[in-house]
Amino acid sequence: MRTSSAKAARLLNADHRLALSGTPVENHLGELWSLFDFLNPGILGAASIFSTARTTGRTADDEMLAILARGLRPFILRRTKEQVAAELPARTEQTLYCDLESPQRALYDELRDHYRALLLGTVARVGLGRAKLQILEALLRLRQAACHPGLIDHARAADPAAKLDVLVPRLQELVADGRKVLVFSQFTTLLGLLRTRLHEVGLTYEYLDGKTRDREARVRRFQDDGCPLFLVSLKAGGLGLNLTAAEYVFLLDPWWNPAVEAQAIDRAHRIGQTRPVFAFRLIARDTVEEKVLELQVSKRKLADAIVRADESLIRDLRREDLDLLLS
Repeated sequence: MRTSSAKAARLLNADHRLALSGTPVENHLGELWSLFDFLNPGILGAASIFSTARTTGRTADDEMLAILARGLRPFILRRTKEQVAAELPARTEQTLYCDLESPQRALYDELRDHYRALLLGTVARVGLGRAKLQILEALLRLRQAACHPGLIDHARAADPAAKLDVLVPRLQELVADGRKVLVFSQFTTLLGLLRTRLHEVGLTYEYLDGKTRDREARVRRFQDDGCPLFLVSLKAGGLGLNLTAAEYVFLLDPWWNPAVEAQAIDRAHRIGQTRPVFAFRLIARDTVEEKVLELQVSKRKLADAIVRADESLIRDLRREDLDLLLS
């Protein structure tokens, strides 16, 4: 709402205005306010109302959501993928839980106890809002520890990791059966550790992250040639790729926003796909990842009530949410 592009758009003179958006409340309600301030200025009131709700962590009640949804729906023309491409085959999503073995569990528990003592003390002194950066750093480290010890300490790159121990045998089975598979992660270092494991077992793959320049060649090799695996950075490959050769999708780590995960799965489940698509989320049991899933469910109500997208999880994190994540 405060960006130069948003300000410039509001200065345009036109008899008719149209805004196109894939996920208008994917990050926070401020983006929805910005769209409607361009389309129909004043309909959502002052931007400060949305900013206050976001920074204080207040969530909307059912009555407010119903009023907001009712007011906006006449202005939103939405066609879902199911409506546009009714012929698409089935899409199945499943969560695979991984149990951390002793060394990885000990590392995770040590970090969790450290950050719990540190953060809860900091929040008590300065408040939740002023501790957001420390909270984000702590949650990042805990998520990394749940994925692989090598993300915390490079010297432990060769350590066993529950997720790769679960994933690699499944990849071997699928490749042997002639299937094509996508593997997404937000951590390029984790994809690098997976690449080492794939070399060890002799599996061929393609790779794409933000530094990849020959994207089209990588995609063509996976789509048209015999390459069975494609490792993709979630941010670099969550949009703009057509990977319909894949029947299986693995998400190595949960993203705060489920809409981003859905977009990654949609790289395979899109127009042109003729086979059912199976998507698996790998979740380390009894870690912050499992807690994130719980919070994702509780945070969906706002966006579901409006346009069935999603809002960001971390923007309205409350003290009780932090207690859950660090438990």
